[in-house]
Formats: sequence, C-alpha cells, structure tokens
Amino acid sequence: MILLHGIGMSHAAWNAVTPRLRSTRRTIAFDIAGFGMTPPLPRRTLPTLSNLVDDLERSIHDLGIDVPVDIAGNSLGAAMALEAAHRGIARTVVAISPIGLWEWHPAHHVRYVFSGLRFMAVCFPGLLKAIMRRPLLREVALAVPMSVGSRRMPVGDACRAVDDLAASTAFEDTFHNTRAPFFGAGITVPVTVAFGSRDWILPKGSRRRDRLPAHVRWIEQEGWGHVPMWVDPVGVSQLIMEGTE
Repeated sequence: MILLHGIGMSHAAWNAVTPRLRSTRRTIAFDIAGFGMTPPLPRRTLPTLSNLVDDLERSIHDLGIDVPVDIAGNSLGAAMALEAAHRGIARTVVAISPIGLWEWHPAHHVRYVFSGLRFMAVCFPGLLKAIMRRPLLREVALAVPMSVGSRRMPVGDACRAVDDLAASTAFEDTFHNTRAPFFGAGITVPVTVAFGSRDWILPKGSRRRDRLPAHVRWIEQEGWGHVPMWVDPVGVSQLIMEGTE
C-alpha cells in the first residue's frame, strides 16, 4: 500500500491513519519529489503530474517492489494515484480530494489560500506555530486549507505541517505545473474517489465526474474537508481498506 500526500505536506500527513493500515497491510507513505525528505526533480524537469509519477515509479522500483501496487492519495497525491492507475502502475486506487478534475484550472481562491499559508510558514513560522498550539485558532487557520475539525489535530503534527510547508522547495513550481485538467478515461482498475462535503478547496466545479470512467466509485463524505486524515482517521482508514480489497 502506497500513500501519497498533498502539496506542501509530507508523509507525516498520514500519521493518524498509518497505524490502522499497517495492522493488516505493508504500508509505505512516500514524500513526493520536492517535499518532505525527497529532493526536487532534476533541474529542467518540470514537476508536472506525469513527471512526478515517473519519479514515484522509479522510487517504487528502487525499493524492490513490483508494480502494480495499491495506492491511496490525498489532493496532489490523489491525482498522482489516478495518473498511476492510467499507466497501469496502480492495481487499485483510493483518491481523496483529487485535484485536476476541474474544467480549466483550480478555483481562483485556492492560489491565495495556499500562497498566504506558505508565506506565513516561511516568513513567520513562530507565529504560525503559536496559532497551531491553540485548538480554536488552529481550527480557524486550517478549516479551509485542510478541514473543519482540525482542532483535533495533535499539536506536534500541526507544527510539523508548518515546518513541512516552509521547507517545500518545489511548492510554487509544483502548484503552477499541476494546474492542467486531468483526463482518466482509460483507467480500467478499481478506483474510489471521495470528496468531503466541507471541502472548500475543491468546490463543485472542481469535481467533474466526466473526467473519469463510469465504473469509478464516487463518494461525498459528510463533514470531511480537503485533508480529512486527522479529522476522521477511522473513516479514512476504512475507506482505503475497502477501496483496495
């Protein structure tokens, strides 16, 4: 089981979920190229969805793992999982809040939400971490970019998220180069796509069902936001286990 995080994050985004998955599956949470502990793609290699999946496939092979594999992803990682399914790298996919299922580009407010949070993480990390240490302020700060209910996120994980965002050397380039719409008509493997009813990063116009084949299982989960792993780790774990059976 391969887990892929969203933009500006790292494998730590799955901290609340991995203990449940590892009780039954060998589970590896990757850092996408340019995030966490993984260096950016080589110079002059743009961090497009296709190139990021190329790098992921190389990493899987370097670990001695044969493809196809089961992949679950969130946001950018969910779009990568769909691209992997399109190529035959994935055996099954659970895509939580996948980007790219929009008409032309993401909703206009997304750029400002993410760039504002990134600015705070880089320029005022102490202030942002002080906000993260207070449940009510953490809830307000993360309700849109992550999820309503983020007050339940452990303080350590919240501060780690600030550090990960500040250290995301490929953030701007990756955001710019993954704006193109995704088309997955050729996907034949089992896929589950889940969006939260409170996902304000991907409004209805960014959830085009016609971008994916008719056999894809499509779920709207009540109460989830864009990054629901800390808000409902049990529900996320169950969704992944069911979708990759």
